Amino acid sequence: MNKNDLIQQLSDRTGLGKTEAAKAVDGVFDVIADALKAGDEVRLTGFGVFVVAQRAGGKGRNPQTGQEITIKPSKQPRFRAGKQLKDMLN
Repeated sequence: MNKNDLIQQLSDRTGLGKTEAAKAVDGVFDVIADALKAGDEVRLTGFGVFVVAQRAGGKGRNPQTGQEITIKPSKQPRFRAGKQLKDMLN
């Protein structure tokens, strides 16, 4: 399922027009992204948690040249599924 499929499904289930459903989906994604940028977590009870994880830097090698490179530390978005979501799948 891609974003357009999600918008269509939301429109069908809620009776919203496709334009309103698209605004709702975009709005939810924007709110989650803004919260993660601020360093907060987004906890959706029964669904899961969006968090920001720190990724350590280190040394690596360029596979083409074999030259050693430095990898900078970075922040990565992560999603941990909630118990209800996991139970639905099993």
